[in-house]
Amino acid sequence: MTKLTCHALTPERWPDLAALFGARGACDGCWCMYWRHQRGEDYESAKGATNRRRFQKLVKDSAAHGALAYVDGEPVGWIAFDRRSDFHRLQRARTLRSDDGDETAEIWAMPCFYVKAGWRSRGVASALLDFAIRHLKRKHRAKILEAYPMQQPAGGKRHPAAFAYTGTVGLFAKAGFVAVGARDNSRQRMRLTLA
Repeated sequence: MTKLTCHALTPERWPDLAALFGARGACDGCWCMYWRHQRGEDYESAKGATNRRRFQKLVKDSAAHGALAYVDGEPVGWIAFDRRSDFHRLQRARTLRSDDGDETAEIWAMPCFYVKAGWRSRGVASALLDFAIRHLKRKHRAKILEAYPMQQPAGGKRHPAAFAYTGTVGLFAKAGFVAVGARDNSRQRMRLTLA
């Protein structure tokens, strides 16, 4: 593979993120807003232009964090990260709910990846995760990181790309994350405590 580099999201990198996500907003008009919706908001009616506008404003205001992966200047991957409390839907998800009370504000969550077709299974997600861990420790003094990856399908099969947007258990386990809390048939809450 050509040299892959990662960079933290900044307002100036919005055009790269928009180009990567394309007309479909990464997946079905999400624009990385699925986990950010508050209770009572109608996600279906927000898909597309509304989600794009809201996410672009968050990026412009430096209120959304993440990182982009590039190959030869072309954006090929994305990882979202922010304080867990910024991803309102996480606390409403039965198996992803945190029981840490006030400590939840200190947890940084990594709920989404997006890797461009043609670049999947080529180390992009691993590079983004590694960059995110180092960046959160250095820049944000993060102490607890949390992720919500997919369980491995039966028989060692691979997840379809559309369902692996939260990453996989193996990806996070390799980076030192350990399982915490309940698990369901699809996702497992995992954590990494940084020294």
